Amino acid sequence: MMASGRQNCDNLTSFSEKSEQGCLEGGNQVRYKEGKGKRLWKKVKYQLVEYHSLPGYLRDNEFILGHYRSEWPLKQTFLSIFTIHNETLNVWTHLIGFFLFLSLTIYTMKVPEVVDLQSLHHLPEVLKKTDLHELLTCLPSMPNMPDLRRLQDEYKPSFPSMDVLPSLSSWYILELLTNCLPERFSHSNHSDACVLRSMKEDMVNMIAPLMFRPITRWPFFAFLGGAMFCLLASSTCHLLSCHSERLSYIMLRLDYTGIAALISTSFYPPVYYSFMCKPFFCNLYLGFITVLGIATAMVSLLPVFQTPGFRSIRASLFFGMGMSGVAPILHKLILFGNQPEALHTTGYEILMGVFYGIGAVVYVTRIPERWNPGKFDIAGHSHQLFHILVVAGAYTHYQAGLIYLRWRDLVGC
Repeated sequence: MMASGRQNCDNLTSFSEKSEQGCLEGGNQVRYKEGKGKRLWKKVKYQLVEYHSLPGYLRDNEFILGHYRSEWPLKQTFLSIFTIHNETLNVWTHLIGFFLFLSLTIYTMKVPEVVDLQSLHHLPEVLKKTDLHELLTCLPSMPNMPDLRRLQDEYKPSFPSMDVLPSLSSWYILELLTNCLPERFSHSNHSDACVLRSMKEDMVNMIAPLMFRPITRWPFFAFLGGAMFCLLASSTCHLLSCHSERLSYIMLRLDYTGIAALISTSFYPPVYYSFMCKPFFCNLYLGFITVLGIATAMVSLLPVFQTPGFRSIRASLFFGMGMSGVAPILHKLILFGNQPEALHTTGYEILMGVFYGIGAVVYVTRIPERWNPGKFDIAGHSHQLFHILVVAGAYTHYQAGLIYLRWRDLVGC
């Protein structure tokens, strides 16, 4: 009987089975060994692995040899954002970029008027030294001016401290300063009797926003939204794709869609603000780039599009999409070649194209890791450099967008 019992115990493999059959003495000791075994298994299971140990769907760059996460549970995958592996910098370069553009969006929403009043021929200084009532005495001689009494009644609830604050557009005020004060308020005659020395700074600040009429901002915010979506989608993809083949399939499609969104929306500010006075060309260019972006996103949904063999095709498709912006830029220069704003924005757009172009070349050639495989596993490999160049290009385009807003706020059509 004892031999038979021992034989039965020998056939059992797990601690739990042996404990249930009474083959081991000391239940606490059994549970301790079980817990220790599970902890050891988790420690081994969540170790970083090398390239040759990866499943096929995670094999993308054979020049990065180690420090891979492979099929980790979702919790551990999320927590790996705070650990070191070959995707850490891929995650953080675009996550930081996302928060950068989120901050820029909030800033632009709070300060929608980006016009630099100092560029209006020292206009604020003139207003500080000008008697507002004396300025208004010139208004009756100017044609098509609104009734001051009606405007005073309209604005007095909002500005109770001011007796007269007409709703003057930029054109009216510029005409007023040009026709009514050609000599008396020149820079060499600030001691004129009509200078109001006690005029307060807050009065100037209330008058200054009336110097221009801000144009619509939706193309600019569309670009900012596209940039944030692209950066956040990319960061999320690099963080979660190691969890499972199914999640990797979804995340990669989200990533490619984000790239298409960034490229498409990048054209909205230059096209809209360059051709806002020419609706036909404005709608033509915006429609074309929107359709192209949607088509690129749909092609990105094809499973074969994700394979490493299509790396060059992916880069070429997105690069070609970006090159489609050459036509509206050249058209803009033909129409506004004498405007400094057109030249300034074109310079920023060329710089943006250089950043994106270099990023695409680095992405395709996998430089520098192909020169020394394994050396750049953690930091410095091509995809990290690509991410940095994308953020730099998008920020350059943001600066160009500010110039477009300033230009159209001042000039209009």
